[in-house]
Amino acid sequence: MAFFGSKKSRTALAASLRDSSKLSSKLRELLSNRGTLSRLSVCLLTIIILMVAVESWKAPFPYRLGMFEEHGILASATFKVANPIETDRQRTQKESDVPYSFKQQPELIEKLPLLLREDLVAIAKAKSLDELNADSRAELGLTSSRRLEQFIDQFPEESEQTFAELKSLVSSPDSNDTKKIDALIDDFKKLISPLLVYGIVNENDLTKNQIRADDAIAIINENTDSRRIVTTFDIRLPNQLSENGAIGREWKQFPRLAPMSAVLSHWIHFQAPTTLVYDSARTLQERKQARMLVDEIYDTFQRGTILVDPGQAIDETQLVLLRAEYEAKEERVPLYERVTRITIIFLMLIVLAVLNGYHLLRNKKAVAKTVSSLSIYSSVIILTVFLGRLLSYDPWRAEVLPLIATVMVFAIVYDQMMAILTALSLTLLLCLSTGGSLGHFVVLMSVSSVAVTSLGTVSSRSTLIKLGFGMGLTYFLVYWGINLIHSQELSNGFFNQRVLWESLQGAGWCLAAGYLVAGSLPFIESLFGVVTDISLLEMSNVSHPLLQELVRRAPGTYNHSISMATIGEAAADKIGANGLLVRVAAYYHDIGKMLKPQYFIENMVVGSESLHDNLAPAMSTLIIIGHVKDGVDLARQHNLPQPIIDFIEQHHGTTLVEYFFREAEKQADLSPDHKTDAEESSFRYPGPKPQTREAGVMMLADAVESASRTLSDPTPKRIKSLVHSLVMKRLLDGQFNECSLTLSEINIVEETLVKSLIGIYHGRIKYPEERSA
Repeated sequence: MAFFGSKKSRTALAASLRDSSKLSSKLRELLSNRGTLSRLSVCLLTIIILMVAVESWKAPFPYRLGMFEEHGILASATFKVANPIETDRQRTQKESDVPYSFKQQPELIEKLPLLLREDLVAIAKAKSLDELNADSRAELGLTSSRRLEQFIDQFPEESEQTFAELKSLVSSPDSNDTKKIDALIDDFKKLISPLLVYGIVNENDLTKNQIRADDAIAIINENTDSRRIVTTFDIRLPNQLSENGAIGREWKQFPRLAPMSAVLSHWIHFQAPTTLVYDSARTLQERKQARMLVDEIYDTFQRGTILVDPGQAIDETQLVLLRAEYEAKEERVPLYERVTRITIIFLMLIVLAVLNGYHLLRNKKAVAKTVSSLSIYSSVIILTVFLGRLLSYDPWRAEVLPLIATVMVFAIVYDQMMAILTALSLTLLLCLSTGGSLGHFVVLMSVSSVAVTSLGTVSSRSTLIKLGFGMGLTYFLVYWGINLIHSQELSNGFFNQRVLWESLQGAGWCLAAGYLVAGSLPFIESLFGVVTDISLLEMSNVSHPLLQELVRRAPGTYNHSISMATIGEAAADKIGANGLLVRVAAYYHDIGKMLKPQYFIENMVVGSESLHDNLAPAMSTLIIIGHVKDGVDLARQHNLPQPIIDFIEQHHGTTLVEYFFREAEKQADLSPDHKTDAEESSFRYPGPKPQTREAGVMMLADAVESASRTLSDPTPKRIKSLVHSLVMKRLLDGQFNECSLTLSEINIVEETLVKSLIGIYHGRIKYPEERSA
C-alpha cells in the first residue's frame, strides 16, 4: 500500500482539522479591544510599581532590633562604618579654629587728632584750670571726680599741678603755640597709628559672644578688602594702652608726648570710638564651611570580625554594623545577578497577579472589567506593600497595621474569599521583601484569618473595635507561642521580656487597625462605592429628607415602599442575601414618583378621574417609565450611595408596561393609522436588568406587592396563584439572566413572598356592632 502513500494516524487526522489560527486570532481580538488593553496596562503598571516598592533589585535586610542570634554573626565581607563621634569631634575642632570676624571702620580713628588739637588749643589759651570747659577737663582727667579708676595712680593729687604741666608742654614763651601743638599732633598721629591697623573693640561684644582672651580674631577691612588675624588682646583698648600694648610700648619713641602719657591715655579712653563690629553672619558661615570640609571618618571592619556574639540579642550599635555590612555587600553585587533577581520577582508577581486576576474574573467581574475599580484595587495593594515595608523596620515594626487594615477593608467592600486571597498575596510579598521568617508569615496570616472570618457583616462600629481586640489577642498569643516553640529552654521563653514587648507592640498595632478602619469607614464606602450595614441602618431612619418628602407628596407610594420592604427583606434573608440592603433600597426605589404623584394609581383619591384618560398610551408610558430616571436624579442630588441608585435603576429591569401596551394594541386594532404606536420596545423600561440577587428579589417583591392590592378577595390560593404567575412571567421574560439567582432560590423567594402576603391579608373576626340603647 506504499504506492498510495503513508497512512495517517487518527491523531494526525485530528490535528489536520485543527484551526491553527485560533490562538493567534484570539490574541489579535484581545489586543484590539481598548478596554482589555487598558486593564492589562493597569495590571502591568501595578506589577512594575510593586517591584519598585519591594526594591526587587536588592536582597532583603533580615535583621531587626532585639533579634536573638544563638550562634552569633560574623562579618562576611570587609566594610566601613562611619564613626560619628570622632567625625563630630574633628569637625567641632575645625569649627572652633575659625576666628571671630569683625568688620573694621578705620576712618573713625582719623578724627582723633583734630579733636585732640581742639583740647590742646583750649589748654594753651586758658590761663587757669577754671577757664577750661568742663568737658575738656573730664576728657583730660583734670577733674578728680570723673577720672577713670585705672588712671588714678598715674595722676598727681592736684589737678592744678597737672594743668600747669600740660600748659607748659603745649605753649611757648614766644607765643608760638601753634607750632608746638602741631608738632604734638604729628607725634600723636604716629602714636595712634596701630589703632588704624588693629582697631578698637567694644567690651560688650566680647562678653555677649563669649569671646575669650586667647581667641583668634579676623579683622576685615571692607575698604581695602584686607584680612588680618589678631588676638583679643590686640583689639582691647586697655591692653593697647598698657606697657606691653601697641601704643603703651611706643611712648618712649615720642619724647614730646611721654610727659603727658597719663593725660593722653585718659583722653584716648574717653574719645576713641569703637571701630570693630562683630560680624556674626560671616563667622557662622565660615565655621559652617570649615565643618563641612572635614570628611566623614570611617572605622574599617575586616571579614571574620564578630559583629554579634553568640547568644546575644542585636542592639542598636550592632544593627548599624549589620546594615553597613549589608550595604557594602550590595554594592559588590554584579549587574547580571541583579537582573536575575528582578526577573525572578517579576515572575513571582505575575503568578500572584494571575491568581488574584482569575478570582476577580470569576467572582468580581465588576472590578475586573472596570478600569477605575481595578485601578482603586491596585492602588490599595501598592500602598499597603509600600507602607508595610516602610513600617517593618525599627522602631515601628508595624507591617501588620496596613496589612490588617487592607484585609478588613476588602472583607467589607468585596467578600471574605477575596480578602483572604489578598491577605495571602500581601503577606507573601511583605515577608519575602523584608526577610521575614516562616513564623512571622504564620503570625500575619493568623491575624488576617481572624479579620476575614469575623467580617461577614458590619452591623456597628463597635464590631470593628471588638475585632481589633480579637486580632490583638491573636497576634499576642501566636507571636509569643512561636517564639516559645523556637526556644530550647521553655523556662526562659515564658517570661522573655523582649518577646513579650514585641507581642504587645504587634497587638497594639492590630487594635489601632480596628480603630483606623472604624473611623475611616465613610471614606471607604465613598471610595469603593459600597454601603455597609452601618450606613444602611442610618439610611433606614424615616426622618431622612427624601422619605419625609415622599410621605408628604406621595403617601400611597410611601406605604407601598414600606410594605414591599418588609416582604422583600424576609425573602432575601431566606436565600442568604442581604435583607437589610433590600429593605433600605425598597424605601427609596420609587422616590421618583413624588415629582408626578397624581399619575400613579396608589396616590389617586378614590372616585377621582385618572389623568391618563386624556393621554395617549405612549405618553402615559413615558410618564410611568420616567419615575426611574427621576428617582436616580433625586438620589444623586441627595448623595445616596451608588448601590441604592443601582436598585432604583434595576427594580423594573426591562419589563413591559403591560396595561398601556394593551391599550395601545386596542387602538391599533381599531385604527390602522396607530399600527406603529403599539411596538413592544416602546413600552418597556430602559433597564438594566437586575445585576444582583438582592435586586432580583426586590423586583419580585415590588411586582407582587403592587399586584396583590388589586385582589378583591385575597385568599391564600389567589395570592399563591398571583405570585406564581408574576414570578414565571419575569423568569420567562429573561429578567434574571444577568443576576446570580438560581431556580431553587427563585422558588424559595416565591414561597416566602406568598407567606408574607398571606400574613398581611389574613382574615380577621368581625367585631359585633354596638347596639343602641
